[in-house]
This record gives sequence, C-alpha cells and structure tokens, in this order.
Amino acid sequence: MDRRIFLQVAATAPLLASPADVPSYRVVSAYKPAAQPGMPGPYPGQVVRIHSEKSIDPATEKVDPEVVRRMIDSGMKTLTGESQPRDAWARFISPKDVVGIKVNCSGAPRIYSSPEIVAVIAENLMAVGVPATQIYVYERFDNQLRSVNYGKYLPAGIHIYAAETSRNSLIAYDPKVYVETDFFGEEDTRSNLMRLVSETLTKIVNVPNLKEHQAAGVTGCLKNIAYGNFSNVARSHNGAKTNTKTFIGTLAAVEPVHSRVVLNIMDGLRGVWHAGPFSEMAKFRFYPKQIMIGTDPVAMDHTLIDVIEAKRKAEGAVSLWDRSMSHVGRDNSDPNINHYIREPGHVEYASTLGLGIYDSAKIKLKVSEL
Repeated sequence: MDRRIFLQVAATAPLLASPADVPSYRVVSAYKPAAQPGMPGPYPGQVVRIHSEKSIDPATEKVDPEVVRRMIDSGMKTLTGESQPRDAWARFISPKDVVGIKVNCSGAPRIYSSPEIVAVIAENLMAVGVPATQIYVYERFDNQLRSVNYGKYLPAGIHIYAAETSRNSLIAYDPKVYVETDFFGEEDTRSNLMRLVSETLTKIVNVPNLKEHQAAGVTGCLKNIAYGNFSNVARSHNGAKTNTKTFIGTLAAVEPVHSRVVLNIMDGLRGVWHAGPFSEMAKFRFYPKQIMIGTDPVAMDHTLIDVIEAKRKAEGAVSLWDRSMSHVGRDNSDPNINHYIREPGHVEYASTLGLGIYDSAKIKLKVSEL
C-alpha cells in the first residue's frame, strides 16, 4: 500500500501490518494533503545556521533582542534568496492565514523557545499583514507555557494558548484525527491532534529548542510538531525500550500537520546535551548561540544530531547512537548513563514518510556569522 494512502486510512479500517520492529499504526484523518505540503517545503535539504557571540550572555541568560532580529532576518534572506525580510516571510505566509507559533516549553523555566525569538516571528507575521488576532503562540501544557510569560514580549491581541489547562484533559483534542496503536498494553491507545491545529490554524511556524532527549536521542523540529501537537504520547516509552523511532515521524506525517508546518526556526541560543528534555542539571546546559532556519525538518534535525554528538564527544560522553544496556540506568547525573535506549534514528525514519531529506550528501548547510 502507498504510504500516503496508509496515512489517511479511514476510521473503520483495521490496524495494518508492519515490519517486525515497527508497531502497527492506524492513522485517522479526513484532511487531504495540500498541493504543496509544508514539509519538506520549497527548500528540501537546506539548512541555514546563523551564529552570533552577542546573542546571549551565558552568565546572566540575557538575550539581545536586536541581535536576534538580525539573525532571523539574515537567515530568512539566505534561505529564500530575497533581499528584504518581509518578502522572505511572504513566501510562506499571507494576510489571510491564521498562524500558529509552536513553541517548546518542556524544559521551562530553564530552557524554552526564547520569547525574543517568538517576538521577532510575530513581528514579521504582522509585517506581511497577518492581524495579531490571527496569531496563536501555543503549547500542550498550560503550566509550562505560562511559566515563560510570552505575553510580556508580544503585541496586544496575540493569543497564548495551551491545550491542557489540566493534565490529561481531552476537550481540546480532535476526536476525528488520531493515531491508534498499542505499544505496551496501555488502556488508552489513541493520540489525538489538537483542535487548534485541525480546526483553526492554516499555517504553523515551528520553534523547537536544541536539545538531547533521553528517549528520542534529540528533540528538535520533528518531535516538537509530533509530541507537541498530539495527546497521550509519553506512552511510547516503557522501561529501557521506546517506540519513538517510528511514532514521532508517524505523528508528524498526519494531515493536516504535514501540510501546515511551513517553517522551522530552531532556537539554539541555549542547548541541552544530556538528560533532556527537562534540563534539571545545569552542568548539561550549553550555549551554542545559534539559530537554524529551514522548511525541511529532517535535514534540520540531522544537523541537530551532529551538533549534540559533537558536544557529547567533546565532553567525553557516549554517543547518542550507543545501545548498550550497560549505559542504561536511573541516575543520569552521569553523562554515560541514560534512562532509555535512545532512538535518534527517528529522524531518518521520518525521511521515509516524505517529511524531508536525511542523506548528509544531499543536505546543504549554509553558515553565517553576525
């Protein structure tokens, strides 16, 4: 069966057989792919990395908003070839769009999508004619989102929205769009898409962090739009085993997510190289002082793997790809001990679902210094 058809099977269809190492997924959605899906978008395989030593002061955690603005302006022009930031943004967004800015606050209050970056994105959306009332800064969990206080940085009228004001509440999730699978015999086998995404938004700008993840290997573009848009996702890991390798890409490929995520702006001002995504131990935080921009989440997350791998090697820690049970344990204050067998292979798997390019030889990384 063609994978695109598989991803749009009807609710009455049985669970489909999968290879032995892949759970059987039933993906239910009546939404059809856009003529030009947002992922991998018009710039497959392209990643723009902008670095500035002046972007953040590690001692105080203070971010320079003007430097961040220049970094994003530079990156957007480099990605699109446009000479003006407004024209670059207009390639993705029109005044009629209702735009979601998908932030990541799972590591708050220590690491999160920087408000300074989110503010620049909002300003550029408004510059192309999107009214403030048609912009949503959103996340799954209200307590994490509110801890960042995005409203302090944003123009009046922009919505700040969380799907779960109380944990495990399902009212904000769409009962007609979901992925169903049984990983470990759990009672609830469905993960539903946010209603905001299925019913309200027409475009999404994805703003992940630069982080290692104990189960997924890294948590970047793909995981932020997968686990960050669906309910009941933590069930994918149990004990040392996780199903993140296939679950992340499967969720990200569901329509309308696949079509509506049109731009990824990765916040790499801060980073986490071990014990992510929560960043409870300061010794595992670092400051890459960079922002990455692209439409291809696979190419961007492959680049993220390279950054985290390089940092772990410099710190003398085992690779993200290590699968030895001798390195699995509960005390991950040791950088060579992790709670799970990591699955950074989820990035390559996502490429098989049409979400982007994984092959290093086909990824074009453009690096600039401000």
